[in-house]
Amino acid sequence: MGCAGSFPSPGSPASCYLVEADDADLRTWRVLLDLGSGALGPLQRYARLDALDAVVLSHLHPDHFSDVCGLYVFRRYAPGGPVPGTLPVYGPSGAAARIAQAYGTGPADLAATYDVRELSDAAPLTLGPLTITPYRVVHPVEAYGIRVEARAGRRTEVLAYTGDTDECEGLLPLAKGADLLLAEASFQEGREDARGVHLTGLRAGRAAADAGCRRLLLTHVPVWTEPEVVLAEARSAFPGPVELARPGAVHLI
Repeated sequence: MGCAGSFPSPGSPASCYLVEADDADLRTWRVLLDLGSGALGPLQRYARLDALDAVVLSHLHPDHFSDVCGLYVFRRYAPGGPVPGTLPVYGPSGAAARIAQAYGTGPADLAATYDVRELSDAAPLTLGPLTITPYRVVHPVEAYGIRVEARAGRRTEVLAYTGDTDECEGLLPLAKGADLLLAEASFQEGREDARGVHLTGLRAGRAAADAGCRRLLLTHVPVWTEPEVVLAEARSAFPGPVELARPGAVHLI
């Protein structure tokens, strides 16, 4: 839905990725990885807002979670009445309080709409046909990369999403053998010197190569960065296919 870094760009909302998978009964499960600023609008082109099964938040910076507030409005106040049940929302510690503060509601009201649950490092959770495992990564706030696995016949298909991170120990188990690594590439080699915040294209490429990933998809590129620069950096370190994430693109795993 969105892949702009830090805030929406003229052509893209901030981070939001819709994962769809069918179970044995051919029921399609829909899980969002992040729901950042501006993403709720285009999401409505691809999924009904009352047909989501869960939201998994990598961390609680606005460009990764703020449109959870708009989804709350839809689920609570739509003219046909509140959406039945509560939607599972997984996030770092303190997620419920952060969402309530951002929207300006009380804990009881939030609990009537969202079932907010806290992620734990390397502790898998099951959502329909999906096994989702968060791995703690390095960022100025508590943050997780998200590994998504689904059985497909005799093999397991794997999507790994870094969230926001720099190089760290958690990247290897997160991305190991992934069919697709969705990796942020916010920083540019030789321009940003801060560490412990974001990956560059080069560092994303190294992570993909070290983990033996099949494909690499770069995301979270901010408006002041030329995408082709971080793309070239990644290709210099990773021998497999590398692309840039684009709003509305569909990737089969």
